[in-house]
Amino acid sequence: MIKQTVLGFKLERTDEGLTAHGGLALMAEYNRRLGLREWVDQLLPGSGSNRGYAPSVFVESLVMMLQGGGRHLEDLRELDSEGALMDLIGLHKIPDSDTTGDWLRRMGDPEGEQSGLTGLGAVRDRITHRILEQDGRTEYTLDADATGVVAEKRDAKWTYKGNQGYMPMLGFLFETPVCLMDEFREGNISPGSGQLAFYEGCKKKMPAGKWIARYRADSASYVAELINQLELDGVRWAITADQDSAVKALIRAIPEGEWKEPKAGCGYAIAEGVHTMNKTDQAFRLVIKRELRHGQRDLFEEAEGVYFYHAVASNWLVEEKNAFAVLAWHNQRGQAENFNKELKIGFGMEQMPCGQFGANAVFFRIGVIAYNLFIGLKRNVCPSDCQSQTIGTFRWRLIQVAGRIVRHAGRMILRLSVDAQRLLAFEEIRRRSFRLSFAT
Repeated sequence: MIKQTVLGFKLERTDEGLTAHGGLALMAEYNRRLGLREWVDQLLPGSGSNRGYAPSVFVESLVMMLQGGGRHLEDLRELDSEGALMDLIGLHKIPDSDTTGDWLRRMGDPEGEQSGLTGLGAVRDRITHRILEQDGRTEYTLDADATGVVAEKRDAKWTYKGNQGYMPMLGFLFETPVCLMDEFREGNISPGSGQLAFYEGCKKKMPAGKWIARYRADSASYVAELINQLELDGVRWAITADQDSAVKALIRAIPEGEWKEPKAGCGYAIAEGVHTMNKTDQAFRLVIKRELRHGQRDLFEEAEGVYFYHAVASNWLVEEKNAFAVLAWHNQRGQAENFNKELKIGFGMEQMPCGQFGANAVFFRIGVIAYNLFIGLKRNVCPSDCQSQTIGTFRWRLIQVAGRIVRHAGRMILRLSVDAQRLLAFEEIRRRSFRLSFAT
């Protein structure tokens, strides 16, 4: 026989119940324990036909696809090919990409009778509440940020960055990094619009006995009406300040002797002053960082000397945080960009599947739900060494596990290709999911 391959093995198909994603069963069990299926069927409109899929079939299928690493509606085929695993977790039918696209468009139709975006918002809120019930905290930091989603869709608008897409507004809690609120926006909507309404919406979504005690954001939140409300609510805040003419005048008026370097020769210095905006009710601190410029200035750049300046407005008291501490605390909001990255890249939200704004808003909210469920799984039932893992690492270590599904004595058994220690860890995750107790 003439050899026709490099390695001497043969390929054959099998009808055995095999899976390459055995760990998805753990995620499905946690999702079910939190109430995902029941809430979706309760809060979203049904198909209107006895032959149609229940809303939970669409949402659970998309959540499982996104948690498993799928990025396009066509990736639902991969779930469908995992027939034995889907039977194990109770997803016996996976809708195809065309059917799912039609459902997204129907749920996102603002003029239709079956809009599901509000219902999905209620599902997100209930899941968030159950996750926060387990963390033992009462006070949280809200990191608010708008993020661009590039999408060359027929109705996508041009963003201020010069590309076509959307500009969703997101509110993450820093301590337990769930996405408390998502507001899917057209690309041409300014990130600075609706800041107060967004903050008020986030406040309303906090569970009873828990509240937003701190707020951080970039210059899009440098809005007088928002700052006034934060003051009324007793919230400690730090927001990147717009360097308008008043702020620039304050910077120029700072005596040279007031600029302090955290350590000699570090290349930057910090000073502070007191500032107010035309419509703010109270004055606030303005912490300014100046840094030496490197290289030549652009010919059209305003002459600001040899320094770059970065200004942060804040109401932290001097006895609570000095200028260096205020700046360091505000810089922690960079973690919100990592949360954005995890949602967009880790869960496939950097591209949208449909040509309609409403359908994409529904898909994005399902992505937020998938993300929040993952945060809850890590925080509430997984070993401590999972807390800092991204979804990419988590998939590699706990989801992409080979297994075989067999039936024995009327029961289904998932046999995983792992060592004994890892199997014990998997069993403990299942027991913790089962033991979760929630307030009524």
